Amino acid sequence: MRESKVMPGFSDRLAAQAEARKALLAKFKPKPTIQAVEAEGAFETTAQKKARELEEVRARRAAEKEALRVAKEKAEEERRLAIENDEELMLQLKRDDRKARKAAAKADARAKRELKAAMRR
Repeated sequence: MRESKVMPGFSDRLAAQAEARKALLAKFKPKPTIQAVEAEGAFETTAQKKARELEEVRARRAAEKEALRVAKEKAEEERRLAIENDEELMLQLKRDDRKARKAAAKADARAKRELKAAMRR
């Protein structure tokens, strides 16, 4: 027995030819190289686009840096207020300050005594 192969008909060949023609013409269509910035038709070059994007990045980083600085100042202020409002901590700070002054006075007195002793010898 013979196998019968279906031969493409005339309409199939026309369809294939039309697809090939479309593919060929698609190669010649212009590709967009310059993009419109505004609706008025002003165009920007690649260098202008890079400069604009760089400026946007710089502005975003500056805003982030400023927000971080403000948050840091706010946290420091809250910490300072918490220390001021904490009475027990304030008493401890006063005690530590008094101890430091007494230690300094004691060291000065010891230095004077040693100096007098050294003068006598």
